[in-house]
Amino acid sequence: MEIEDPRPVPEPVLLQVPPPSTGLRPASLQQPDLPLTDPSVLSAPIMLQVERLNLFYGDKQALSDIHLKVARNSVMSFIGPSGCGKSTLLRCLNRMNDLIDDVRVQGRVLLGDTDIYAPETDVIALRKRAGMVFQKSNPFPKSIFENVAYGLRIQGQSDRNLLEEAVERSLKGAGLWDEVKDRLKDSAQGLSGGQQQRLCIARALAVRPEIILMDEPCSALDPIATARVEELILELKREFTIVIVTHNMQQAARVSDHTAFFWMGKLIETDLTEKMFTNPRQRMTEDYITGRFG
Repeated sequence: MEIEDPRPVPEPVLLQVPPPSTGLRPASLQQPDLPLTDPSVLSAPIMLQVERLNLFYGDKQALSDIHLKVARNSVMSFIGPSGCGKSTLLRCLNRMNDLIDDVRVQGRVLLGDTDIYAPETDVIALRKRAGMVFQKSNPFPKSIFENVAYGLRIQGQSDRNLLEEAVERSLKGAGLWDEVKDRLKDSAQGLSGGQQQRLCIARALAVRPEIILMDEPCSALDPIATARVEELILELKREFTIVIVTHNMQQAARVSDHTAFFWMGKLIETDLTEKMFTNPRQRMTEDYITGRFG
């Protein structure tokens, strides 16, 4: 019996060895394409300034010598591993930490020309100027209308026409009006998670703040709801200054003009997002952004 000739053996393929690592991932493994820096951000006046800020919980120091500036009508992202002080600093910006026992703050935070930690500062008026959106949506057990109008009512506003105008304007600003305009009397707790978070943003917008503070606003949302909130952030910065805490590197790259990286209560680096994600100055920043820790 004849035996067929074996199939020809293919010639060996030489594998190309990549050059030694430069520290950053290849472009294909880095963050999504970064938006070009908005030129207006580069020349915008400073809206918020933090100077030599230190914070203590009892004897434990949680923030150390923080210096930071946020431009008007821009988005600043705070990034860093859990426990690095991002949310603690965010709460310093409208004095939410005052509600925690045994907290001591040193240094200055200027909102416009106002030193928010000066003894004469009206904290209630400050929180009107610096609205807060929390990680977990927290609609009140009220109607959609009353949720948005709540801040105005506690300020003494009772004119129905003015309240209706403010509610409509705020819901439109939060991209929610078309979805709820026919059921404003329904309970806000019947909305989806993404809608509830946008409702909380509308509630913050109703009192016309100067700055909006967002503490991981998308962490509990699905990708579609997250994308809608991110689109909203980009729309809102035309009128407001926004500071957002996020663990999501892609989100920071997509929405922010500037990024600040924190580690163990210290501000390691802050820069234009485009620059920080492609050419960070500090090795620790590079290691965090490229996933070597965190």
